[in-house]
Amino acid sequence: MAYRYRAEVLEQLLLHGVRPTAETAPELVYDFINDLYRYELRRLRHALVTGAIPKAGYYDRVVDLRRKYPLVSIKPHLWIADDGPRRRGDAEIAESDD
Repeated sequence: MAYRYRAEVLEQLLLHGVRPTAETAPELVYDFINDLYRYELRRLRHALVTGAIPKAGYYDRVVDLRRKYPLVSIKPHLWIADDGPRRRGDAEIAESDD
């Protein structure tokens, strides 16, 4: 299948160094971004527990981190353009049905 990602989604993904191809399923990219977000959350929590950062302001850091990952709150099937995923050759099949 070929996917056409929305421009705003591609912009967000690039902020994290992610460049999906037309063959990359949105679910796979979502899983990667979600794992990256959770890793950063765990790292932040570890910094709090070890005393590297003060408890005051921890909540604000979590909120800031969440704002860096807006795609985590959007279902991956909504990352693709309205025409959705297409298999190569679907257009030719649809045209020949007339």
